[in-house]
Amino acid sequence: MKTADSAESAADTPAASSKGSGPLAGLNKGDMAAFVIKKEPEPLPPMPMEGADGKEVAMADFKGKVVLLNIWATWCHPCREEMPALDKLQKELGGEDFEVVAMNIDRGSPDKAKDFLKEVKAENLAFYRDPSSKLFTKLKAVGMPTTLLVNRDGEEMGRLVGPAEWDSPEAVRLIKAAIAANGDAADPGDAPETQ
Repeated sequence: MKTADSAESAADTPAASSKGSGPLAGLNKGDMAAFVIKKEPEPLPPMPMEGADGKEVAMADFKGKVVLLNIWATWCHPCREEMPALDKLQKELGGEDFEVVAMNIDRGSPDKAKDFLKEVKAENLAFYRDPSSKLFTKLKAVGMPTTLLVNRDGEEMGRLVGPAEWDSPEAVRLIKAAIAANGDAADPGDAPETQ
């Protein structure tokens, strides 16, 4: 059982008191408490990607958009749990300023992953996959799923390891702050939030 003293000492730890810096400062709370904000945005390594048609896609193709890059696999139960929230986030905020890029890392044929998206009723997410099976390592990911928030210049602003409620008010606020910081979008508090 936690005492008042142990709760205070936990709040004083650097991880608990650090809420990041820049436009996302203080927004990693509630459902986004596990989101780690980078002190400075960091460039992403080159990433081979394929779209649903098997054609090559690059992160540079998303330049000018804020991207929520979600790394998932069909064998990952937490990935299954969070996919509907990612789909809803794409439906609510997706457009010229923002896109959820759900990147499958399964090996072999993409059919199993495409069937997975149909099964979880992810109707608003485009299909992307890593044909090299090296993306997880290149991004220095340590758990599944791993989700990166990428600015309009293709730089990582922060990441969350594990599943999250990506359609929660805290997640929407975080995404809107990233969009506003990277363009002429409205203030993150102005637009209605998803529920």
